[in-house]
Amino acid sequence: MTEFLYEKEMNEIFQKLSNNLPNFWDGKKCIEYMKENNCKNWRQMEWIGFYFQFMCEKILSQNNFMQIPGTKYGNVEFDGFKTIPWDFKAHSTNKNKSDNGKIPTNGCEESFQAIKDFGTIGFIIISGKSDYDDDNQTFKQWHDSFKGGTSNYEKERIKRNAPSRKRKINFTPEELIFVFVDKDNAQSCGKFQANFRNADGSARNPKLMLDLKNNTLLKIKKFNFNNNL
Repeated sequence: MTEFLYEKEMNEIFQKLSNNLPNFWDGKKCIEYMKENNCKNWRQMEWIGFYFQFMCEKILSQNNFMQIPGTKYGNVEFDGFKTIPWDFKAHSTNKNKSDNGKIPTNGCEESFQAIKDFGTIGFIIISGKSDYDDDNQTFKQWHDSFKGGTSNYEKERIKRNAPSRKRKINFTPEELIFVFVDKDNAQSCGKFQANFRNADGSARNPKLMLDLKNNTLLKIKKFNFNNNL
């Protein structure tokens, strides 16, 4: 199976990440760390995914272990490259909310081209539990203040009278999941934003959707963080 072709890479990646990532991610500390270290995405509300990407880039680029960033197709750039293109994703299974196991990734066209070029693309997904902000939105208020005020995106949301999503305030890693997509299972993946259009009316390129719970054709290997503590 495909995943066993990359057994050495998976073990090395897991050891590097599990030895260097915190066992508990406090949202405030992670956002402060990203800002202090010039990560351009420290303002984003979905900080967990951006923090993981930033840390992967920092850890896996050491000693040229992995090429960061990876192969680029049009406007889509894979996060890293080592034998095959890799992308880094985070997935909160959450403590009080349902988890459908679906993870949107890169554009379908670009993903299929990478598979054509390299045979396989890989996703490194950190999965774990998160707590949410309180009813007073204390974490959101802190983040808004830390950013220097309310963002234009937030102002537009308020104008629309749309509800504000509760922010995740922390993250506890539980598993590192490797998912391999190749010509045998690519067509079985779902599509995200398949019928969406851009502001100018043009069709939006749908993204490849990984379904970790219901797609039996996906090639998956899981590593448990608790076993490495």
